[in-house]
Amino acid sequence: MASTNDLKNGLVLNIDGQLWSVVEFQHVKPGKGPAFVRTKLKNVLSGKVVDKTFNAGVKVETANVDRRDMQFLYKDGSDFVFMDGTTYDQIHIPEATVGDAANYLLENQSAQVATHDGTVLYVELPASVVLEITYTEPGLQGDRSTGGTKPATLETGAQINVPLFLEQGTKVKVDTRDGSYLGRVN
Repeated sequence: MASTNDLKNGLVLNIDGQLWSVVEFQHVKPGKGPAFVRTKLKNVLSGKVVDKTFNAGVKVETANVDRRDMQFLYKDGSDFVFMDGTTYDQIHIPEATVGDAANYLLENQSAQVATHDGTVLYVELPASVVLEITYTEPGLQGDRSTGGTKPATLETGAQINVPLFLEQGTKVKVDTRDGSYLGRVN
């Protein structure tokens, strides 16, 4: 148990048997009436985001979430196999749990795996990853008035938009949260 004064971003709460992660919170002290805490909570399993207000000082139940750095080994059917670097235990995580992270996941890459009571909640990648462009149309010089973009296929099979000057075989930095192009890597 924790009070609303202990809330911080990333903390996982157990509300009515469901796990909710604190996305943002704000302690509000109006001129009239008691103080309260306004929060934005994200359901850990479904990803649904809701706003919830707590009275200040109220006790909230926290969930014990274990976050570990694990290495992605390979894909086995529809499951992704991860290995704990300290114990060498391998776990199979279903494709639905991995979600959009699968678009930017290469073999032997590290990711953070969050578990609660032995159940995998989600897989979190670093904010950006470096991937190679396996296919893109050749860019034509002088066919634009401003910086244009074109679709490119990455080595994981994901598609992103890149500037026209990039060619096949170029390594690029990609934001794993929204799939946007961040820059070229030498």
